[in-house]
Amino acid sequence: MSDYLPQEVITNILLRLPIKSLVICTSVCKSWMSMIKDSSFIGAHLSRTIDFNNHHGTHLLLLHRFSSKNCGIRGRNSSVPGVKEDVYSLHYDNSGFDDCCEIGFQSPIADGDMYNESFRVVGICNGLVCLADDLNHYGYNFLIWNPSIRKLVTLPKPGLRFDTVGGYDAYHGFAFDAMTNDYKVVRLVQYEYGCNNEKNEYQTSVEVYSLAAGTWSNPRLVDPQFMLFGLQSPQAFVNGALHWVARGFRSSLFCNIILAFDVGSELFREIMMPKSLDRDSLRAGNLKLRLSVSGDGKSLAMSMRYKSYTNTSFLDVWVMKEYCLEESWTKLITLHPQGPQRSLPSALCFRKSGEIVMVHDHRYGGEEVKNELVSLDLVSRQFKNLGSRRYQHYTIDPYEESLVLLDRNEAVSC
Repeated sequence: MSDYLPQEVITNILLRLPIKSLVICTSVCKSWMSMIKDSSFIGAHLSRTIDFNNHHGTHLLLLHRFSSKNCGIRGRNSSVPGVKEDVYSLHYDNSGFDDCCEIGFQSPIADGDMYNESFRVVGICNGLVCLADDLNHYGYNFLIWNPSIRKLVTLPKPGLRFDTVGGYDAYHGFAFDAMTNDYKVVRLVQYEYGCNNEKNEYQTSVEVYSLAAGTWSNPRLVDPQFMLFGLQSPQAFVNGALHWVARGFRSSLFCNIILAFDVGSELFREIMMPKSLDRDSLRAGNLKLRLSVSGDGKSLAMSMRYKSYTNTSFLDVWVMKEYCLEESWTKLITLHPQGPQRSLPSALCFRKSGEIVMVHDHRYGGEEVKNELVSLDLVSRQFKNLGSRRYQHYTIDPYEESLVLLDRNEAVSC
């Protein structure tokens, strides 16, 4: 074929092929393998995939479901006691939430070296999935995985660990640096410090892993200093920055803010929340703030789940219609407990249609479990059931198939 067609025609044909076909094509000849593994070809194929999905509405969602082998949940279709269920699957982001495929995952980390029973999905960028071994316990195993080509990179241990700083809380993020064409894992570690073994103050430091360099940066203090909260609460990557919920000290008062980390400059800044949420106006209760990305992928969204000590509870969903403009925060909906169990859903992510994927909590024999995955239409305020099998842990994120990692020698098959 290469003897009869110009090189640019061959490139154009290959760019139109799906991922699986391209992986097979790398075995046709050395010139094709070299072309397909070239970073410029990988980037061009990703751009074409994104454009195709935007035009045809063939977007995908990656769903991760996990139940511990130590957890047995009663009820029909429940998890089997003593059996760990750890499932990754792709679904089309359409009205039917149609199954695309289930993804097999073989961890390179031996069970004896895992700190938790399963990895947690930190974030997804350009077909790469960042996994952290931090579900319930301190863990220093991190992977960057491409399910489309079944390859992954194992990260070295970070510098901030229990043996270096003592007890800590860690908050992770995963992002793409468009300035340097690099992928970064950002780790914020909050720990006590002090003099003469008297630790009575908290400080937050940051270390950044660069996929291009293959190393973690030296830890440095976060500036400005804020207290983060909401362990395992997902980061939101939008507009070239990672975002976490935090608390800062302003005008002699603590306030809730959003801490943003620009992955290009690696500098921090703050973004204000809606005015009704920046102070502890709902102090007499349990307040959970969760960040996500708006349906169009251009700005921040946030859910506020509140339960008072008097059993008053509700869920607010907000979206920042213009990024970084505080006045553009708009409340989309307020939900109150529904159904026989008077349960309040938890928001997970926005879909391209603007619907929100949520998890309904129910009670069985006095034990609260998360079971039903649902999609909420904000216009009709109607819920659509997406699956009723019960798991302890859910994440769901937009996903684009890509060839990223195919050009990296350290990436191993999984």
